[in-house]
Amino acid sequence: MTLAQRFARYAHGLAFDHLPAEVVHEAKRRIIDAIGCGLAALREDGPPKARAAMTRLAPSGRATILGTGERTSPDLAAFVNGYLVRYLDYNDTYLSKEAVHPSDNLAGLLAVAEDVGASGRDLITALVAAYEITCRLADASSIRDRGWDHVTYGSVAVSAGAARLLRCVPDQIEQAINIAAATGINLRQTRVGQLSMWKGAAYGGAGRNAVFAAYLAREGFTGPAPVFEGHRGFIAQVSGPMEIPPMAGEDAAAGEGLTRWEDEGGRPDGETGPRFKVLDTDIKYWPAEYHSQASIALALDLRRQGLRPDAVDRVVVRTFKVAVEIIGGEPEKWAPATRETADHSMPYLVAAALLDGEISERQFTPERIAGGDIRALMGRIDVVERPDLTAAYPRGIPTILEIHQCDGSTRSARMDFPPGHSRNPLTDVQIDEKFIRLASPVLGRQADAALAALRSLESCQDTREIVRTLAAPLR
Repeated sequence: MTLAQRFARYAHGLAFDHLPAEVVHEAKRRIIDAIGCGLAALREDGPPKARAAMTRLAPSGRATILGTGERTSPDLAAFVNGYLVRYLDYNDTYLSKEAVHPSDNLAGLLAVAEDVGASGRDLITALVAAYEITCRLADASSIRDRGWDHVTYGSVAVSAGAARLLRCVPDQIEQAINIAAATGINLRQTRVGQLSMWKGAAYGGAGRNAVFAAYLAREGFTGPAPVFEGHRGFIAQVSGPMEIPPMAGEDAAAGEGLTRWEDEGGRPDGETGPRFKVLDTDIKYWPAEYHSQASIALALDLRRQGLRPDAVDRVVVRTFKVAVEIIGGEPEKWAPATRETADHSMPYLVAAALLDGEISERQFTPERIAGGDIRALMGRIDVVERPDLTAAYPRGIPTILEIHQCDGSTRSARMDFPPGHSRNPLTDVQIDEKFIRLASPVLGRQADAALAALRSLESCQDTREIVRTLAAPLR
């Protein structure tokens, strides 16, 4: 069995009844979180440009743009909504050999679910399957190190979930994966140097590619095979050698009965078998690249404890290799010219947290990014790798913040699991508060109704009912 065939069989065979209650609950939390992030992004500068292009390409259709009621084709909805969900850099993260944002898969799946009138249970199951595929690929290979962007994995995962929602048989799902994997390769230049609008849009682009592939496959269109194992296939050209261990529920999806999932997280019931990956993803507490979350938390904690910004002589962020490479190892990170670079700059985020006492949308305006005080403090910040912290990643994101004060004293603190990490999770109340805060400026009083609908998503018989609560505020 090829890997594409295996993913296809898994996506086709996984059933809602295979999902433990905790997995359903966590999937819904991530849906709520991702949609809240997407709604808030409507107020920003980049998304209207994507919506304008969408209107020229497909001004009508069967899929809805979050918060607006605008209708377009499912593939373009996957792109625009995917851009919205990722724009603020505020939705979930999974850390492994490759760092990915699995709730980015939602936009493409929601567009297809709305088009076909899939149930809430169908959407949840397709999303959980996409999480499994995305995260298992991230466990298998760091394509970042080979020059490719992580959204490449999204094309594979979304195509499988979208084809499942289209009621494709395993052979058709395989072809969707074949087409998407062959055409959805993205350059890592997306996240190098001075970052552009495409940083937030790249997964939406992958989702659009994947949805298009799924609709082709439903009509009997075939793709290159074996797309992973072939002489010029994905493994040879993109990922390098990789092994995908058993996925959670894979035995049940293959009709072999449900094996209990393994005790990776210290569960007291001793269940065995692979653990669903959605349980191991991290929800962001601040709208910034995930590897910065611990340093932000430490800076804000020290400020709350009475640290005065004018007392700071210099700052040393001691962290792990991946954090240095992604958000602390390029000259552009000390001179961000765009919002996208600023939210991927360790020195900018630490300086903003120390000076402003917050990290919110206010820290990413052009005026704040160019602020003289923040540039001056950034010039006194060093970001350095410490080998023992590198060894502790990706189990956590261990970070030590050293503040050297003008009086010669030093304050230092360490954090491994910032708020929202799977080992330090946000409460349901915190997730709900985040959604209401992000969604209310767009939905008004309807934000509460939208949240209630999402909380009971598994009871919804037609996803279109949910989408309506996310688009047209009550009059």
